[in-house]
Amino acid sequence: MKIEKFEDLEIWKEARELCKRVFEITSCSPFCTDFKLRDQIKGSSGSVMDNIAEGFERDGNREFVQFLSVAKGSCGEVRSQSYRAFDYQYITQDILDELISRTIKLSKKISSLMTYLKKSDFRGSKFHQEDE
Repeated sequence: MKIEKFEDLEIWKEARELCKRVFEITSCSPFCTDFKLRDQIKGSSGSVMDNIAEGFERDGNREFVQFLSVAKGSCGEVRSQSYRAFDYQYITQDILDELISRTIKLSKKISSLMTYLKKSDFRGSKFHQEDE
């Protein structure tokens, strides 16, 4: 399958699902009343999918890898913030385990794509000359 747009990327789809799940979790009490942590974890989860999209749209491997690195870092933030939410008793052990599992799997997939892109000879579509 040829990847033509960021919506085709499996990691973007998974990041979107993570973002939706974080929204669901943070909409419940008492999590929803801790505005700072709620906004932080929602922002971090959104940053994962947004940086994958932005990097892809830059049309260059080097820039894409850079944005994937930021997305991976945001994935780590979501994981860390999940522990805080658990420690504050905003989420159950099952929800914590789910978020940890999702973020670790997604982080590994982002790393794999970064490794692939770094080894690839393809530099990106913006480097191709238009035929005249």
